[in-house]
Amino acid sequence: MSPSPLADALALASNASRPGAGRAVLALAGAPGAGKSTLARRLVAEVDRATAPGTAGYLPLDGFHLSNAQLERLGRLERKGAPDTFDAHGYVALVRRLLEETGHPVYVPDYDRRLHEPVAARHVFAPHTRLVVTEGNYLAGDDDPWPRARALFTELWYVEVPDTVREERLYGRQREGGLAEGAARAWVEGSDRANGELVKRSRGNCTRVVRGDLPISP
Repeated sequence: MSPSPLADALALASNASRPGAGRAVLALAGAPGAGKSTLARRLVAEVDRATAPGTAGYLPLDGFHLSNAQLERLGRLERKGAPDTFDAHGYVALVRRLLEETGHPVYVPDYDRRLHEPVAARHVFAPHTRLVVTEGNYLAGDDDPWPRARALFTELWYVEVPDTVREERLYGRQREGGLAEGAARAWVEGSDRANGELVKRSRGNCTRVVRGDLPISP
């Protein structure tokens, strides 16, 4: 039986803590609503609990959403979440910074679902942080710059749940974000579904498949 996700994450953190070792990057890809951000946050919390606070840090691709102002300028607001609505090159540059700049704090952005906008510097990686846990829809993609991102990852996992579970999660997310029932269903069945089908094509680029609705430890 394969080790649990938590056991693997702890092993990556332990290996990265050896003298002379660099930070490790555990990346989670998967379709919208698969549970990537929940799994990533839980892994960070559990690694810190088992080791020391700040051993692991969280880097979400959603922090690299283009702002609504930029999406309106580009005419892409109605396809928010598609690959070209992210600052993908900025994401790759920040992953590289986290691997290279270990002598000072590095601040990273997040996405605020209440504001529906990215927010700067919500998370911080301290010099002693050894494990980067990052997640996003397109991390396993084949289009530039995702292959360059994969070259920086220590491991790349694909997170999945049945499509019916994903879409109900996404519907709930849109309703909580303020959309009316019809508009929420239309968004899930349009934009989110199209993005999910695109993400599924990259599943084979991942080193492991994990369920997004199971416990992370034995």
